[in-house]
Amino acid sequence: MKLQTIIPLKKQTNNLINYQSKILLLGSCFSDNIGNKLSYFKFQSNQNPFGILFQPKAIEKLIIKAINQESYTNKDLTFNNERWHCFDAHSNLSSNNKNELLDSLNTALDQTKRHLEKATHIIITLGTSWVYRFIETDAIVANCHKIPQKKFLKELLTVDEVSETLDVISTLIKSVNKDISILFTVSPVRHIKDGFVENTRSKSHLIAGIHNIVNPKKNTYYFPSYEILMDELRDYRFYNEDMIHPNKTAINYIWNKFISTWFSEESKVTMQEIETIQKGLTHRPFNENSEQHQKFLRKLTLKKEELLVKHPFISF
Repeated sequence: MKLQTIIPLKKQTNNLINYQSKILLLGSCFSDNIGNKLSYFKFQSNQNPFGILFQPKAIEKLIIKAINQESYTNKDLTFNNERWHCFDAHSNLSSNNKNELLDSLNTALDQTKRHLEKATHIIITLGTSWVYRFIETDAIVANCHKIPQKKFLKELLTVDEVSETLDVISTLIKSVNKDISILFTVSPVRHIKDGFVENTRSKSHLIAGIHNIVNPKKNTYYFPSYEILMDELRDYRFYNEDMIHPNKTAINYIWNKFISTWFSEESKVTMQEIETIQKGLTHRPFNENSEQHQKFLRKLTLKKEELLVKHPFISF
């Protein structure tokens, strides 16, 4: 008896992720989930220099400004609730100090450009097709920063607009790094505040838009994070209490699917070694001064030293 529908995944044969790979993650909060996993296993990865970006237009603008080296200035900032904000970035970058915010934004732009030029893989996770346009400037924003909604127009990007935006993103990235692999995925986090029907429309536009431009012959791919949660894990026990965000079990499940599809066999061996060390570092002994614990620490140090010989960039 089959009690689950399984999404068929084809094992990637080229451009596999290993410990020599350099990975950049951009997009919704689900990209942070995967990025945190990569950090835990000590891959060479960086995630969301501008904070979480939910929709494709926001990612496009970041990449355009980074590649063209367009610095932010005072005119790009807005003041609300006693803090300075930038409509292109997440509120995590907002600050009480205008100059501090500008420094953070321009540093993030420089970092993004360097990562795009050096990365072997970029993972772009899209969360929604809904966008907000600031009426005063007629510009689509990445974040409204709790400014009253009456100052914005809400719009749904069409499938063609999603495709065109992603095509621009891919072309720009390839212009500075022709060999990079670009992985698109859709966040399984549902944007219920938009409405149930509206969320379905939004996700469908993203999925259709992505599939209009993915082409493995051009090193652009799709990974079905959304479909895995919706179809393989069709049960609310795989969600947090808000019934919207996937829980730890779901994230681990999708992560393991990603590993089986995109990671080299040699990297999986190293991952096991790193997990052993990570668990050892969080171990809390009954007696820190016991000979048994000191022996455990010496063995742990030896494992770290052996790993660093093979991968000098790793630090614990």
